[in-house]
Amino acid sequence: MSTAITEHTTFSDRSIEQVREYWNRRPCNLRHSTEPIGTRAYFDQVEARKYFVEPHIPGFAQFERWGGKRVLEVGCGLGTDTMNFARAGAHVTAVDLSSASLDLARRRAEVFGLQDRITFVEANAERLSEFVTPAEYDLVYSFGVIHHTPHPERALDQIRRYFSGPRTVLKLMVYHRWSSKVFGILFREAHGAFWRLNEAVAKNSEAQTGCPVTYTYTRSSLRQWVETSGFAVDELFADHIFPYRIPDYVQYRYTKAFPFNSLPAPLMRAVERGFGWHLCVTAHATGGVPAPDR
Repeated sequence: MSTAITEHTTFSDRSIEQVREYWNRRPCNLRHSTEPIGTRAYFDQVEARKYFVEPHIPGFAQFERWGGKRVLEVGCGLGTDTMNFARAGAHVTAVDLSSASLDLARRRAEVFGLQDRITFVEANAERLSEFVTPAEYDLVYSFGVIHHTPHPERALDQIRRYFSGPRTVLKLMVYHRWSSKVFGILFREAHGAFWRLNEAVAKNSEAQTGCPVTYTYTRSSLRQWVETSGFAVDELFADHIFPYRIPDYVQYRYTKAFPFNSLPAPLMRAVERGFGWHLCVTAHATGGVPAPDR
């Protein structure tokens, strides 16, 4: 196991079933709309809210770039990004651990007439090749997912099986250790007890509390992990600070909290690039031989 993982490992004793149960109880972004769940209006609101709050996603994913290409999405959730890859003309294999999430993603594809472009697979990313036959894809995309599995190094080794050379692109987002969110959790939830930080971050990393597994990474540990797994890093950056008051946000009002309501836009962007919650990496494989099992 790489030092990028072991430097703050606390979740290897958690089970995949714990993770699956958590996300089945409330799929990510489930409450991003007030419309009846499963309707076209519901899915439209979910997408609008997601990209309003996280506007860096389309630029990172580069949906239009993958028209006519093969995309493997590891952790599709409700399928917001999935639909945009398919709308752009990609042929998408969308994988998720949560059957509840996949049920809604399949419904979404049907609502928008995209089901012929998407193959949905329920799978554990740590054993991905048992569910999705290894083959070369043009893009392997995983946004905010493998840091929630007990052994993320296994998931990345599995992902490496879908590359046969440098032509395939990896786009991966994991959570940032030195982010404003982690600092906030350290003081508000862990009360400054840094030895409790890993558990506190996991519990408070998502909108619904109690997530059983959440790893965080520094820029250097992420780069090291990706490179030792057989990839060359092309770009790595931090982004995304959630600036809104939670009581207002859950009522679908977007009121910025202090100090974000007083920062000029260029300064806010600089702060996000320094202390954003999302670490986004784009990479390609360094050779044609998949990484061995660990």
